[in-house]
Amino acid sequence: MLSRQFVRENPDVVREALKNKGVDVDFDRILEIDDEWRSLKSTGDDLRHERNEVSRSIGQLKQEGKEDEAQDAIERSGALKTELQEIESRADELEAELEAALLTLPQIPHESVPVGADEDENVERRREGFEDLRSLPETVVPHYDLGEQLDILDFSRGAKVAGGGFYFAKGDGAKLEHALIQFMLDVHREQGYIDVFPPIPVNSASMRGTGQFPKFTEDAYRLEGSNEDEYTDDDLWLLPTAEVPVTNMHRDEILLDDDLPLKYQAYSPNFRQEAGEHGTETRGIVRVHQFNKVEMVNFVRPEESYDRFAGLVDEAEAVLRRLELPYRILEMCTGDLGFTQSKKYDIEVWAPGDDMEDGPAEGGRWLEVSSVSNFEDFQARRAGIQYRPERHGSAEYLHTLNGSGLAVPRIVVAILEYYQNEDGTVDVPAALQPYMGGQELIEGSEPVGESAVGAGTKD
Repeated sequence: MLSRQFVRENPDVVREALKNKGVDVDFDRILEIDDEWRSLKSTGDDLRHERNEVSRSIGQLKQEGKEDEAQDAIERSGALKTELQEIESRADELEAELEAALLTLPQIPHESVPVGADEDENVERRREGFEDLRSLPETVVPHYDLGEQLDILDFSRGAKVAGGGFYFAKGDGAKLEHALIQFMLDVHREQGYIDVFPPIPVNSASMRGTGQFPKFTEDAYRLEGSNEDEYTDDDLWLLPTAEVPVTNMHRDEILLDDDLPLKYQAYSPNFRQEAGEHGTETRGIVRVHQFNKVEMVNFVRPEESYDRFAGLVDEAEAVLRRLELPYRILEMCTGDLGFTQSKKYDIEVWAPGDDMEDGPAEGGRWLEVSSVSNFEDFQARRAGIQYRPERHGSAEYLHTLNGSGLAVPRIVVAILEYYQNEDGTVDVPAALQPYMGGQELIEGSEPVGESAVGAGTKD
């Protein structure tokens, strides 16, 4: 959230951010509301001062026997009270309108962020892991076909019990997801992260605090029984990312300088309707409504946030380096930066199961597995998270950052495709073998049920 003072004093900066981020907001109206609110507050202060002076004069006039003048002063005091109440009521309405309007303003991009209209103008910063690619099958089977052949991913039964966009991971598929989660948590513990296991439902105040509301309500799953007409603090939603509850752990709190930097990690299932993504990635587990993820959330001093940003990128990359998966780093341009971020890097893993006609240099596809973001004080202002640089000094807003470490299903996709063998088996990455009981190879299992017999997969 941008402060009123910043908006008031830097209207051109805000307009530029709105243009570069492609956000359509009636900014002139916001400035008008602020002007009217400040004018009313000034008028109210003047009336309050006059009323105090008139009230003080009443006793003096009575003492001097000036009853007529005292009566006039009483009537004037009453009129001032009525006028003041009307002004304060209007000022309160404007303040509420202003607060709501300020929530629609996006974060200002950092000066280093490249200006661009959309994802086509993001900047690739580097690629890693392509120097020594493993030998791939002549034809890499996409994960959705291979997963069904090995009977480790079951899409039809997932749709049967929950609808489209849900799946079962079975046998070695489930083991692989569990192994990845535990592996990621261990990696980040080594990096100094504190484990948090958050609530899965979150309230509207939490969603507002991290910036999901009011802009992204259509992507969230609301729990039955929540208020259908308005968003209140009692509304409960399934979390879209552990960033929401973990950041809001310290909502409306003041931390001490000695507490910082504060680094939390949290595993959680995540739920998204993907309301704006109809018709994309309908096959497989690249874009699903429920997925596992390990999230890293940092609370830092403002002067340290960009050094911490670089450190957070490296901490997320460490998972891919240890899994020996090829990946690249993209810097988001302003048009693809997102509502809350001042700067963001995406980490994309390479999955070779599609479009390999042109070879590994051009074939395959990139899957976002982490977005590492610096929000500066944007979330902290919305959520009221401060710290004291000096124990007895004034509190200031700190900076928040977060990054996925990583999104599990897309790593499963990359492993099934990149570690695939010619015979349809899949090698388990060396780093994951201890987490799978020493298992080195995923060979799958025979499917069960009459449908399997009918398909000719069993005798």
